[in-house]
Parts: sequence; C-alpha cells; structure tokens
Amino acid sequence: MVRVKLEHMTWPSLPLEEWKDTCATLHMWTQVVGKVRLAQTPLVNHWWNVPLYVSARGLTTTAMPYGEKFFEMEFDFIEHELVTKSSDGEMAFIPLQPMSVATFYAKTMEMLRELGLEVHIWKMPVEIQDPIPFDQDEQHKSYDPEYARRFWDVLRASEKVMQEFRSRFIGKCSPVHFFWGSFDLAVTRFSGRPAPPRADADSITREAYSHEVISHGWWPGQGPLGKPAFYSYTAPAPEGLSSAPIRPDKAFWSNDMSEFLMYYDDVRTAPNPDDALMEFMQSTYEAGADLANWDRASLER
Repeated sequence: MVRVKLEHMTWPSLPLEEWKDTCATLHMWTQVVGKVRLAQTPLVNHWWNVPLYVSARGLTTTAMPYGEKFFEMEFDFIEHELVTKSSDGEMAFIPLQPMSVATFYAKTMEMLRELGLEVHIWKMPVEIQDPIPFDQDEQHKSYDPEYARRFWDVLRASEKVMQEFRSRFIGKCSPVHFFWGSFDLAVTRFSGRPAPPRADADSITREAYSHEVISHGWWPGQGPLGKPAFYSYTAPAPEGLSSAPIRPDKAFWSNDMSEFLMYYDDVRTAPNPDDALMEFMQSTYEAGADLANWDRASLER
C-alpha cells in the first residue's frame, strides 16, 4: 500500500485566538478519553496513571487492562479519528469532526460497548470554570483539523526536547505526559524530599504536590494569559525565585501566575527553537534547585 507522505511544521504558528473553540472542544474530548484511562488503571503516585501520551499519530492512552484483554484509545490527528483497538483483534473508530461534547461522549461510550468494554466514568469535567457534564454539553462543538494537527505538531516538537531534558536527571522524574485536566504537556523532577502539606489542598493537589518538585511544560494559553507558552515552577517556591536570573532573554517571571514563562512564539521564532527551549528549562531548573538546596550532584548526570 502506498500512502502520501505528510508534511509537518516542526514549530507551527498556533495563536489561541484562531483555534480557541476547537481547543475548548478538544479539551473536553480528551477529558472523556482520559477519564476512561483513570477508570481502568490503578492509582500511581502524583496521578501518573491518568495522562495521555504523544504518539506517532496523535495522543494515546497506551494499553489499558479490561478483564483478560487490553485496549487502547488514540486521537489520530493524521486521519482525524478516535481509534480504539483491543488485544482480541477488534477495532473501532469515531471520525473527528464538528460535534458537541455530548455527541462525542455518547459515540465514545457506544463504541466501547460495541467492543465489549463496559466502562463507567464520572461525567463532570475537571480543572475548568463552569463545568458542564459531558452528556449535557452542547456548547463545545468545534473541530478544525488543521489546528488540531498543528496542536499535535507542537506537542511532538516540545516532547522531543523535554525527553532530552528528562534524560539528564537521574533522580525521580515523571514521564513526559499530557494532562487532560489542565490540557498541558509536562515533565516534573523531584528532589526526593517530602513537601510541607498545602493548606486547604484537595485530594488531587495533596497527591500531586506531596513532594518537592520542579515542573516544566507547555500549554495553549487558555485563561488570562491568552497565548501559548512554556512554563516552569518550583513547589514549594523558595525565597528569591522570582528574581533569579534565567535564560534566554525573552524568558520572564510572571507575577500573575507565580512561575517562569516563555511565550511559545518566542521559542518557535528563535534561531534554534530546540536550543531556546532547552535553555529555558535548564536555567529555570537550576534557579529553583539551587535556591531550594537540592542535592544536584546526586540527582544529575
């Protein structure tokens, strides 16, 4: 079989304003699929069992157990399908096209049932304002395949650099994974020391920040920021972090978000975007680790 080779933009333009409706809809769709993963997998520390992962075609759950078999769900941003494959050889798909979250939810649950997979999920979205239950959400219904593909292109380009950054650390470190709640690609390093309990923390936050962390990631910029950006935060934040020197020159501390930021457009238009992103992650890690007195000699290659 001969297939047409696709041309991808390594660091494409992705202004939030141009795809905000698709972004909001896709956010909810990934929550539906992500909650299937949550329902089918045992809790791993810091909720590492719930994210999706960048794949060769989009975003995947990876294989999940169901009785004696396994199944996997993948957003395919080449063919624009949600594909579900089972270890018994069965496969089904849903075309990704403009449809409401309620319709997507119904189609997804029907697809799973047709494959003999009876999965029950909590239908309320998380980590957003004014959530609407999946089966009642007729508000979010946009899908632009061009911008969905660009979104995946950004994830692929970012993940490549994040994987290299992760490889330099020999302490406890998360995978590079995509959190469907906050809709961001992230990698998190740990000092190995417990963190002080957070006041009024809910069960999700308490589990996520039980230990000292320095986290890096990318997200499309929903909310007050309004534009895609890379971020870095240290938790708990040590004294003096906001004034620590970081690189490149266009990276900065955001008082509003209490973390370091570098706008995506400043990375993608840099002479070498990979180097610019690596410099941002390395310098912000060093700032947090040094001020928080991490044992860097034993944690790094």
